[in-house]
Amino acid sequence: MTVSTEVTGKVAAEAAGKYTVGAVMCPYRLVLEHVTSRWGVLVLIELLDRPYRFSELRRAIGTVSEKMLTQTLQTLERDGLVHRDAKPVIPPRVDYSLTDLGREAAEQVRGLALWAEARMGEVEKAREMYDAAKGRG
Repeated sequence: MTVSTEVTGKVAAEAAGKYTVGAVMCPYRLVLEHVTSRWGVLVLIELLDRPYRFSELRRAIGTVSEKMLTQTLQTLERDGLVHRDAKPVIPPRVDYSLTDLGREAAEQVRGLALWAEARMGEVEKAREMYDAAKGRG
C-alpha cells in the first residue's frame, strides 16, 4: 500500500465513521448542496478551463445575477473549492480559480454534466412517454 493510498483510505475510514448519508445534520450534505447547486455546477465547470475575473465568469455562465454569482463564489471559497485572488491594482482586479479540492469536485460534476448531455435524447423520449401516459401536452 502506498502512502497516498494509506492516506486516502484513512480519510475515507474517518469520514465513514463521522458522517452518515442519512443524517439530516450531516455537514457533507451542505457541501454537496453547494457543489450541485444550479450556479455551483456551472461555476465549477467553467473554472476547470482557467481562472476567470468576476465579469468574465458572469458572461461565461450567462443568466446569473451579480448577487447570486457573488454568493456562490463566496460559498465555494468558504468550502475550500475556489480561490479568490485580489490584486492590489487600480482598478481592482480579482481572479477566481479552483483549488486542488475544487478541481477534484469540478471533475466529478463535469462527468455528470457530460452524462446528462449524452443521454438527453433518452430523457426527452422518457418525458414524452410520461406526458402522453398522463394526458399532458
